[in-house]
Amino acid sequence: MREWTPSGALVSQVEITSTTVQRGDIIQVGGRACRVRDLFQLPQGAKQLLFESGELLTIHPRTQLVAVRMSRRR
Repeated sequence: MREWTPSGALVSQVEITSTTVQRGDIIQVGGRACRVRDLFQLPQGAKQLLFESGELLTIHPRTQLVAVRMSRRR
């Protein structure tokens, strides 16, 4: 799903894993939208996500989540 937004950014829903998650991705956790502020690589392919709210989420390499990703229009 891609939508045009007035700011010139494209918004798309993407399926993410620990290898494809990026800073700025918005993930819904417990009914709340959380934006990824930073990522930390953990052993065996896991990643720890630090959200803008200060909360942490650790994801396993086989974890699949849906995120909203914004990208600049080129």
